[in-house]
Amino acid sequence: MTRKKTPSQFENAMEELEKLVEQMEQGDISLEESLKTFERGIKLTRTCQQALQDAEQKVQILLEKNGQQTLEPFTDA
Repeated sequence: MTRKKTPSQFENAMEELEKLVEQMEQGDISLEESLKTFERGIKLTRTCQQALQDAEQKVQILLEKNGQQTLEPFTDA
């Protein structure tokens, strides 16, 4: 049985952020709308940063062995 993967909160936030940037770059919106768009973009950026910090913390936990952090060689399988 194949399980359909749903986009993560990070992926959704990045996609929305990209759309907001495109919208602002076009310059077809009012100053008020630009400010609202910018504010939303800041919130999305913070969401993405938090998701990346959480992922980094999970990686650190997974790499920790016997209370000692060890570096694992990266192999491109």
